[in-house]
Amino acid sequence: MTAPRRLVVVGAGITGLAAAFEWRRRRPDDEIVVLEAGTRIGGKLHRVELGGHWYDTGPEAVLARVPEAVRLIEDLGLADRLVAPATTQASVVLPDGRHPLPAGTVLGVPATADGLDGILTADGVARVRAEADLPPLSVDGDVAVGALLRERLGDEVVDRLVEPLLGGVYAGGADELSLAATMPALAAQLPGAGTVLAAAAAARDAGVRSRGDADGPVFLTVADGIGSLPDALVAASGARVRLRTPAHGLRRTATGFELVVGAAAAPEVLTADAVLVTAPAGKAARLLGGLVPDAVEPLQGIPYASMAVVAMAFPAQEVAAGSGLLVPPVTGRLVKGVTVSSAKWPHLAEGPALLVRSSVGRFRDESELQRTDEDLTAAVVADVADLLGLDRPEPLETRIVRWGGGLPQYLVGHPARVAAIRAAVGAVPGLGIAGAAFRGLGVPACIRDASAAVDALV
Repeated sequence: MTAPRRLVVVGAGITGLAAAFEWRRRRPDDEIVVLEAGTRIGGKLHRVELGGHWYDTGPEAVLARVPEAVRLIEDLGLADRLVAPATTQASVVLPDGRHPLPAGTVLGVPATADGLDGILTADGVARVRAEADLPPLSVDGDVAVGALLRERLGDEVVDRLVEPLLGGVYAGGADELSLAATMPALAAQLPGAGTVLAAAAAARDAGVRSRGDADGPVFLTVADGIGSLPDALVAASGARVRLRTPAHGLRRTATGFELVVGAAAAPEVLTADAVLVTAPAGKAARLLGGLVPDAVEPLQGIPYASMAVVAMAFPAQEVAAGSGLLVPPVTGRLVKGVTVSSAKWPHLAEGPALLVRSSVGRFRDESELQRTDEDLTAAVVADVADLLGLDRPEPLETRIVRWGGGLPQYLVGHPARVAAIRAAVGAVPGLGIAGAAFRGLGVPACIRDASAAVDALV
């Protein structure tokens, strides 16, 4: 295949736009076209105006101790807009009240029974301590997070610590999510550790060593919102973005590819020398079916959860909740968690309002999302006001953003599905696939996947 002259990216989320930016840096003379079926760029990166500030309703922060996102922000000339949190101390809401989230866990998996008193019952703490007396751990292939942890550490660790953290990240449940895909650092340590506690301690310590600066912030945000990055990426990449332009078909030609794009009633054929698909798994399966049939079944095996985020501005008032609250399903609450943004981020503390956001919706438990925007917002506001104990619970402003089919679920067997997809797509020269459906939902993971896809194509 000759050197690509036109790259077509399908999908204008963070993965697609980061890929366009990286392609431009490597091949400055090429044409880059980004196709987006929707009406805006950015995918789940989204911001609204709330309380006089730009406010994220998608990802609100990036991991500071992995390089990809921070480096990209710096490359975009936005280093001076990076903001560190004022506090990251969160609490877990349980039926008997709030409890500070224990330090040193791996996505809620403890490395020791010390410090678990209160958040677990006495029996729950004893169950964790008793793991040392169990036969040495042996894991055969991929397993569900919940199945392993319930057997080794007991139900309370899963229900009170792991579920609220996994629910916040994946909107999924521990009893279905893949250990290897959602907790790869822990999974990597299990074969030689003998116990889950020892594996969690090793994963935690390895993470500290790899990060180097353990005293720096874990998270960072951008003063204008993480949702400001899509526009900056388009400007820096020089890509031509075509909104409301779905891709319906893809076929190989003697010189590259042809895509059928646009409205079904008036289709257009677009040629490309290289194609990178960053659409959600179901859409990618439909687009690639004729060209890469072996990728279809594993792509269709990645389901998605829907959710909604409600952003709220309350009258300014004192709230003793740190950076926010995690709310596990065992509480029976509507919301999964509450972020007290005015306390967490210094730049959002300025002004006459208390800024808060909360999310609703879990995989296989999305009935509450059938409410109207007005009803769902009112229910979330009431739940949040009660959780925070607000003296003035009537909001000044609210915004609701729905993410229908927004979060891919890394179910048991996910790594094998990803390997099959990569192998099938990689067998077609000039074709790539990347995105949140594969090896991480966070912004840094999507940027990393975009960069790897560009490496392969270039």
